Amino acid sequence: DQFVEVYSLGQLAPGPNMLMVQVIGERVAGIPGAFVALFAFFLPASALTYATGKLWDRLDGWPWRESIQRGLAPISIGLMLAGTITIAKIAVTDPRTIAMAAAVTAVLLWRKVNPAYLILACALLGFLVLRTA
Repeated sequence: DQFVEVYSLGQLAPGPNMLMVQVIGERVAGIPGAFVALFAFFLPASALTYATGKLWDRLDGWPWRESIQRGLAPISIGLMLAGTITIAKIAVTDPRTIAMAAAVTAVLLWRKVNPAYLILACALLGFLVLRTA
């Protein structure tokens, strides 16, 4: 339950939604834990991204470059889908949460809506409908 709450807050926060790792670090080990989690999560990925970007710029005009880009698109979609399924396994637990998930999916497929509004709506609905007395 705490993970779903932290994840939802991470989705609402401006900037990278993975800032939730900082909140998890804070909950586990206080302020020092927040900084350790933040740097441990972002520093290696940032260094790798920087190095890859430099290499990618040097490979401009390379015949395989566009093929690699096209091959990475389905991988990116698959990774996003895997993350969605992982979160759904935790958050979708009964018919009410299934209905909420289905409604959010339908709205996102039907209209271009900021997901933060849907998260807020589901948080309010969840508070009103799912809380235990």
